[in-house]
Amino acid sequence: MTEELLTSGRMNPNIDPFLNIWHWHIPIYLFLGGLAAGILFFAAYYTITGKEKQMPTTVKWATFIVPAALIIGLIALFLDLKHQMYFWRLYTTIRLESPMSWGAWTLMLITPLSIIWVATYMKEVIPDWQWKWKFLDTAETWVIKNKKGLAWILIVLAVILGIYTGILLSAFNARPLWNVSILGPLFLVSGLSTGAAVIIWITKNHHERKIMSRIDILLIIIELFLVTHMFMGFLAGSEVKIATAQLFLGGQFTVSFWVFFVILGLVFPLALETLELRGYKIPVAVPAILILFGGLVFRFIIVEAGQFTRYLY
Repeated sequence: MTEELLTSGRMNPNIDPFLNIWHWHIPIYLFLGGLAAGILFFAAYYTITGKEKQMPTTVKWATFIVPAALIIGLIALFLDLKHQMYFWRLYTTIRLESPMSWGAWTLMLITPLSIIWVATYMKEVIPDWQWKWKFLDTAETWVIKNKKGLAWILIVLAVILGIYTGILLSAFNARPLWNVSILGPLFLVSGLSTGAAVIIWITKNHHERKIMSRIDILLIIIELFLVTHMFMGFLAGSEVKIATAQLFLGGQFTVSFWVFFVILGLVFPLALETLELRGYKIPVAVPAILILFGGLVFRFIIVEAGQFTRYLY
């Protein structure tokens, strides 16, 4: 008979607490929020710089996606809530130290403003479009005259929304994967990249596509740098942080992260967009779809893997 000395009960299943309460709703919400933020950022930026005519898809047509993306994202978030009938309590107070409070108020402001932005272009889409009430025509005229003011508001809200999607996770101190300050900038850059990808995909203007491709290449390079920096931080940290990195360096998320996100979602689109700028004929939909796919996979992986990481002391 072999004598065995037990110094810990940790080998027993479920002995450690395990969080698994966030499912597909949250990654969808984070992805659509980042996508909407990216599109609105570029629309507002090129309006402020007075380049509406050179960048028509960026400023006008791509923004029609934003209200739908925000509403679908909010529906996904609502479905995830445990006590759905009490969501309104988020709006009974403002807590500057709470990422959820920032997110709730930002979404409440940016959603109607994005609808107003789109509404100012309805007559360009449908020439016979007429507002049912006269005061809406007056309001539309006023908004068009003050478009740059609205753009300044939207560009600030878009940055807050884009970075908030990462800060929402990083505020969880008990989850080592999430509790890193770089997650906010990483999610912001990823959202900007997905927004640029949508514009590249739908624009028919070669000059506009070339500009957005250059921007997207820069964003992908920054994203790769931030991912690298994140893992350097993990590997230079405590034992728990190193264990977190091992989930992606030989662990269960290795293939999904490096193949589906880094290679297919970042490296391939980077190479394809670079080749296109050098004159090679590349189907524009391919890198755009890969970037969107990578951005979505990234959020699913981060949300799922974060719930596996924990402090054991």
